[in-house]
Amino acid sequence: MAVPTIGVLALQGGVAEHAEMLADLGAQVRLIRRAENVAGCDAFVLPGGESGPIDKLAGIFGVCEPLVASISAGAPVLGTCAGLILLARWGLIDAEVERNAFGPQVNSLHTRVDWEGTAIDVAFIRGPKVTSVGPAATVCSRYEGAIVGVRQGNRLACSFHPELTGDSTLHRLLIEAAA
Repeated sequence: MAVPTIGVLALQGGVAEHAEMLADLGAQVRLIRRAENVAGCDAFVLPGGESGPIDKLAGIFGVCEPLVASISAGAPVLGTCAGLILLARWGLIDAEVERNAFGPQVNSLHTRVDWEGTAIDVAFIRGPKVTSVGPAATVCSRYEGAIVGVRQGNRLACSFHPELTGDSTLHRLLIEAAA
């Protein structure tokens, strides 16, 4: 089996943590900072951070269009926190999202959630929540009744940060989808 190349959008946010986890799992990691970095990637990670600046920088550096095109054409993707917001904003996940739904950064927490029957360790840091899911997407995870994880085919999106707790469940799913 070929080693998949996973592109991590590296404009702002939790880039290093995702890259390290993917490399530890045996994937080849490519940092996506410019449009030309997108070609040849088998899958992508859109990390947490600030969704507004990431979105703006993706446009400035010409990354948005080829990234959206690649994901639309079938490349798997994992969006965490701000990545969830971007996937919804870019029309890649059939869901509506409310930013900062879990309060200010002082309300950050480490907890366990269920993802499609598997308990995973996660961190919420000013995370968004999914307020509605369209027919193309499936709810995969909830926290205190709020939707915090969705899947649309090979597109995974969550409100939380598994990369900060060391839980590799979603990263493994991404690598499997890319293989």
